[in-house]
Amino acid sequence: MGSGPDHPRTDGGCEPRRLKNTTAVGPRFYAQRMSELSVSVTKHVNAPIDTVWKVVTDLDGAVDTLAGVTRIERLAGEGYGVGTRWRETRKMMGKEASEEMWVTEVEAPTRTVVKAHSNGMDYTSGFTLEPDTDGTLLTMNFAGVSTSTSMAAKILGAVFGRLGLRVTRKMMAKDLDDFAAKAERIASA
Repeated sequence: MGSGPDHPRTDGGCEPRRLKNTTAVGPRFYAQRMSELSVSVTKHVNAPIDTVWKVVTDLDGAVDTLAGVTRIERLAGEGYGVGTRWRETRKMMGKEASEEMWVTEVEAPTRTVVKAHSNGMDYTSGFTLEPDTDGTLLTMNFAGVSTSTSMAAKILGAVFGRLGLRVTRKMMAKDLDDFAAKAERIASA
């Protein structure tokens, strides 16, 4: 039996799909696809969903919770809600970098979305929380999309961006570990 749309693979692999209209495929098509970068990381947390939510959305406590965050400067809003803005400074690869971020969606206690824009890229970070038998599944999704109209910039951004995804995945996993550690400490107290 083959694989394809009518015969899915059972080994977990994936095959490229053939496009019916191959005239639409060219450098612009690939530049657009390459300029969209995303990664997702999930962590089981041994704490109730409400506790995990409070830790994830505690901007004022982020410096004490996340090892990579060195400073949070609140720019707009109190607490955590749509429209809350802040500047977050992280130490990455030995250097500090600051990004302005803002909350665009909140569905307490199960989902939130944060956006940022920097260096010709729009970034979206989403957190989803799902109750699990003995705690919470915490997932962080991160995506970056080039806002540049230059095809060359999109291709270069995608090539170098993919290298940065490895660093981003490690940073996300560390953040989830830090969130889990704090939520588990609170839950066991």
